[in-house]
Amino acid sequence: MRRLLTAGQREDRALAILMAGCLLMFVSSLPRLAREQFEQGGDLTQMLTYEFVSWMLFWPLLFYIFAGLIHVVTRPFTKLGTFFTTRLAVFWSFFAATPLALLNGLTAGFVGEGQALVAVGVLWLAMFLWFFIGSLRATFQVPS
Repeated sequence: MRRLLTAGQREDRALAILMAGCLLMFVSSLPRLAREQFEQGGDLTQMLTYEFVSWMLFWPLLFYIFAGLIHVVTRPFTKLGTFFTTRLAVFWSFFAATPLALLNGLTAGFVGEGQALVAVGVLWLAMFLWFFIGSLRATFQVPS
């Protein structure tokens, strides 16, 4: 995270990190969608289209809103972080935790609903929070 912060303020890099994370999340949902189509029937193409549009259009907007809220909440406590550094911390944390999201997708596709899926989901959330807290600490230590 510090290397990204010292590289300068580049919005294209932040957006590329976010979109790569969203694309990987879409890929992680493929086994689950295939399982749902096999069990319940339906049009797999339609389900894939909805999932793709969701991850590549709507989720990035929600991540920008989430980063803005985090910036507003943390702004009174420190003057070092900017909206860009907070955004980069959120996007990088999301991208860095996607390998566990891929494992979560495989678990949803092969095992299905159950304790294993919940355990992997909790592990993914814990990893995201670990990266996120570390990234926020890095943004508060590097002058903007």
